[in-house]
Amino acid sequence: MSEDLINEVEAIVSIYGGYILTRTNKEGLYILSIPSHHVSLRLCFPSTYPDAPPEILGTESVGEGARKGYGSHVLQLARDVLGRVWQEGEVCLFDLIEELETLLDGEEESPLDTTIHPDETTETENQRPAVTPDDAIGSEPIWTLSAPFTEKKSLFIARACAVSSPTEAQSNITHLLATDKKMAKATHNITAYRIRTPAPPHSTTTILAQSASSTREITYQDCNNDGETAAGGRLLHLMQVMDVWGVLIVVSRWYGGVKLGPDRFRIISAVAREVLVEGGWAAEGKEGKKGR
Repeated sequence: MSEDLINEVEAIVSIYGGYILTRTNKEGLYILSIPSHHVSLRLCFPSTYPDAPPEILGTESVGEGARKGYGSHVLQLARDVLGRVWQEGEVCLFDLIEELETLLDGEEESPLDTTIHPDETTETENQRPAVTPDDAIGSEPIWTLSAPFTEKKSLFIARACAVSSPTEAQSNITHLLATDKKMAKATHNITAYRIRTPAPPHSTTTILAQSASSTREITYQDCNNDGETAAGGRLLHLMQVMDVWGVLIVVSRWYGGVKLGPDRFRIISAVAREVLVEGGWAAEGKEGKKGR
């Protein structure tokens, strides 16, 4: 088994729990249980992984009461997702689980089930749709994610999105924690944002910034350590150094049981810098360049 696979399995187990992956007696063969769904798949990892992709051999189980064809449907879906997320030399198990779970969660019904039920249509056609948790917390932000980073069994992932007000930033954090169970279970979700907006004409609000062209601006910036002492301030400082505006960034850490000391701050900054560059808010290696 490659070191990359060992580290990836440890990271996945630290996020989801030990049930997620079961190692079999056959070298490289694992049973992957899809979170929140009663279905599991057989995955075979070649000795050259991640230079070569894993193979999804088939379904292991689909649970009692599953509709006919559901296992085949999930199997095809999983193979399609794997084809999209695997890149040579990059581990892909986390992305596979995330995307497959999202697709299964979002399916209102299987495309295999096309039967129309007149009784059900008659009962519901004039009813208003019920308010769901997603309705109550707003629409999903468009996140840019860093690659997962594992250090001594602790996993770090950064994500960022564009925001135009402190209210929007807080709403996006609330949406993330309310709709993503894995994020809600992270040991720390460290956040920071920087926002600037034009000041309203004749505003009595204190003007915190004014450009050389006399354009009056109000700036907002804030951060939250979420239990990781001083981490939020360091994240905000990174955004200041990179001159990034209009962005909310969230760095999540799942503690692996081994203390990292000061190294944790280096990793937090590294994944944060990566996602800011990936999202186009800053140029790689050019701190101080204007963000969008």
